[in-house]
Amino acid sequence: MELTADFVRAALPVRDPLGHKGTFGKVYCLCGSVGFTGAPVFAGRAAMRMGSGLVYLGVPERGWSVVAAKCDEVMAFPLPDTGEGKLSLRAEEAIRAAAAPCDAVLMGCGLGRSAETDALTRRLLDLPQPLVLDADGINALAGHIDELQRRRGKVTVLTPHEGEFARIGDLTAGREASAAAFARANGVYLVLKGHRTVIATPDGRLAVNPTGNSGMAKGGSGDILSGMAVSLLGQGLEPFAACCTAVYLHGLAGDLAARDKTERSMLPTDLLERIPDAVREIERRYPRTI
Repeated sequence: MELTADFVRAALPVRDPLGHKGTFGKVYCLCGSVGFTGAPVFAGRAAMRMGSGLVYLGVPERGWSVVAAKCDEVMAFPLPDTGEGKLSLRAEEAIRAAAAPCDAVLMGCGLGRSAETDALTRRLLDLPQPLVLDADGINALAGHIDELQRRRGKVTVLTPHEGEFARIGDLTAGREASAAAFARANGVYLVLKGHRTVIATPDGRLAVNPTGNSGMAKGGSGDILSGMAVSLLGQGLEPFAACCTAVYLHGLAGDLAARDKTERSMLPTDLLERIPDAVREIERRYPRTI
């Protein structure tokens, strides 16, 4: 199916007027490394923009001060690193403790790669919460795709671009057929990013997104999408609805940013700042029908 504004409007969670910060979901984002300190900030802020009540960031100690200085609403905490600014296996206990009270987890944005970081990512696949894997969270599965079987029965969302997908899957059948086959075989929700992003589910549902533009093809845009997706999962949305809603609103925010800044000159920061406008447009122009 092709995603529509009506579908997204119906999927958006109702906001409890008597709710508190615990009502709207707690999410944990395991992201960032030295040289990639923007990724956790984008992901965390996007989760807040999408409505999360509490957002925690786990970042390598050597990059923590940079990330923390950029965060106001999002809470960043330092984790043991390898000495090169990437997460160490010694961080596992602290990550599990921090993630335990959360409703959804994101891993991978700007995480970087090392033998320890990849191994840590794979060890954490047994977390019980809905889990979003992006960027180096996906790359850590290259050559270890069988590890996804440990997630059977749990909600797992992968958000690769085509280059990342090629490391773990096969695109020869085309974007839609390849995404559908991968999602079924591995029991995951796959968001295959790019022009007309494809969302595929383990049970065979498939959607194609009409929003978005070439101005979004810049580093940081994917981190924002991942933050939006984990936020909606943390708020309790059914996974397919969460993925579709995040993708559609992400593209719509990009379209609104491009209208003001042009596709050539818009930045991921502009996209992030237009999420509220995208939500407002959906809520005002498309009344809830179900």
